[in-house]
Amino acid sequence: MLRSKRRKVLASLAHLVEIDLLRQWPPMPVLNYPYTSNYRILVSRSSMRPQATLYPFNLSNPIPAIFVPLEGDDPDQVLDLQALLTEIYDFGSYDLRIDYQKPPLPPLTDAEMGWIDQQLRARGLR
Repeated sequence: MLRSKRRKVLASLAHLVEIDLLRQWPPMPVLNYPYTSNYRILVSRSSMRPQATLYPFNLSNPIPAIFVPLEGDDPDQVLDLQALLTEIYDFGSYDLRIDYQKPPLPPLTDAEMGWIDQQLRARGLR
């Protein structure tokens, strides 16, 4: 279903901004991308196809700020998803709402769990 939606947008004059933060399923395919990353953001400008900009990252990396194309001659706008997520997390007091004793699903690697443990200890949550 997601692939068919992607194909529809890519066949149109619309820009595509695809944010893949899901770990439970295989990531959406990207041609000629030999590296692995758990998370990615793909930006495809209608005027630049088949070229696209890929922003790969993993759990221990901040989410990269991306350039979002707008309509016509309007300049791209920077979207800092990490800053937004941090602000929402802090404003919503999610550090008090989330049970960090439960293991995440799907399971993480030992290295990822070590990084999470380090982050929680630094924030006094463990």
